[in-house]
Amino acid sequence: MSYWWGYGFPEEEGLRFRLAEALKKIAAVLIILWIFKGPLRLEAYTGYVVWGIIGLIFTYELLSVGKWLGVTVSGVIFALAKAFFWVSVLLFVGRWIGLPGSLSGEGARLTAGTAFAYSIVLAIAGLLIGSGPFRRLGSKRWFTVEKKAYSFDGADFGDVRLSGNGKAYPVKVGRKTVGWVVDGEVEVEAETPLGRVRKLLSSPVVVWTSRKLGGAKEKADPAFVGKVQAMLDPDRLYRNKERAKVVDLGIIKVYEGDGFQYVKLPFIEVVETPHGERVKVGPIHVHDGKPVGTPDEMVTVRELGNGFQLTKTGDRLAIEMEDYSIEVIGDSVTYRSGEDTLRLSRDHVSLRSGRISITVGKKRAKLRIDDTVITASEGKVRIRVGDKNYTITDQEACQLVIRKAKEIVEEQSAELIEGFGVNKSTLSARVKELIDELMAYLG
Repeated sequence: MSYWWGYGFPEEEGLRFRLAEALKKIAAVLIILWIFKGPLRLEAYTGYVVWGIIGLIFTYELLSVGKWLGVTVSGVIFALAKAFFWVSVLLFVGRWIGLPGSLSGEGARLTAGTAFAYSIVLAIAGLLIGSGPFRRLGSKRWFTVEKKAYSFDGADFGDVRLSGNGKAYPVKVGRKTVGWVVDGEVEVEAETPLGRVRKLLSSPVVVWTSRKLGGAKEKADPAFVGKVQAMLDPDRLYRNKERAKVVDLGIIKVYEGDGFQYVKLPFIEVVETPHGERVKVGPIHVHDGKPVGTPDEMVTVRELGNGFQLTKTGDRLAIEMEDYSIEVIGDSVTYRSGEDTLRLSRDHVSLRSGRISITVGKKRAKLRIDDTVITASEGKVRIRVGDKNYTITDQEACQLVIRKAKEIVEEQSAELIEGFGVNKSTLSARVKELIDELMAYLG
């Protein structure tokens, strides 16, 4: 998958950012003068005023590069895209206020439509460049853990709940709070179709969310802040970032699942689903089809010292532990541990482990273990044991195989969740029992 760092964040706002804010205010004053150019008798200077506003917009946006993601090639391109967008809005509204000849009519140097097209093309170019392994041009570090502590006594995110007590420290990027680091006892609990998953987490724990988690102010621990600041390194958090399916760094969020992709950056949000796509560039929303399951917010809970990570986005939930992972999509769930894969949904269940595979649908089932294969569909059951083959044409026998196969998968799922893996001896015994019952149909 693509990865988005190597960029870093500034530690504090400097003269460049203060100058950008000042130019923004000057542009606002010029817009007011433009609107009231009649009473102020400034019609003769309309061209100078409007071009001055456009120049200030571009200057402000370019000076603001690096406020969030450090000075990067993609950051400069995104700034130009944003500037062209605001210029397109300015020129669109300006048709009713009054534009100079150089910005209206057939001979216009720049129109609202052209500026808007430039903004979309540049935004896409910035996204493509940002997805590659470009090195940062200059920055010191990503996050700032504030030396302020607040009481923590849990949080509720619907299907995901945090309980415990301790101190919560805000994690900021610039002025924006993007998460909290908790020092104390934290237990995470999540509801899944496989049952309730609980995990007692080791401090420190980072929770990437824009929600406020802290309560009353408490005394901060400078040593803890320094320790956590060093641990919040993207390359340390995601050592195998090329293969990571879920990446959450507060201001950068990526989720890749079955038929679903979600990417969120400070200026762009992309959602791809089987039902359609949605792209958001600044305040512009572009839809293709009707994407469903789009998230309101992506929330991640992660142990900084170990490998546990839980991410909730919309109706999707991804849990990664040291020895297994779980992905929930609505009422379906996929469990993976080594070579073991278990999938459960309303109409389909399957289990795979080495040379063992069991698949069950609404009206069909297939079991394979070593040299034994049993299939059932459309009122027929076929059995192969070594070199021997049998066929049973009986609807009752077909339903028996489907029912027993589903029971076997459900039994094994409990073993998997408890960390014992597939119990091959129990599985073999259950398959043998099924074969014995089927042989009765052969007479």
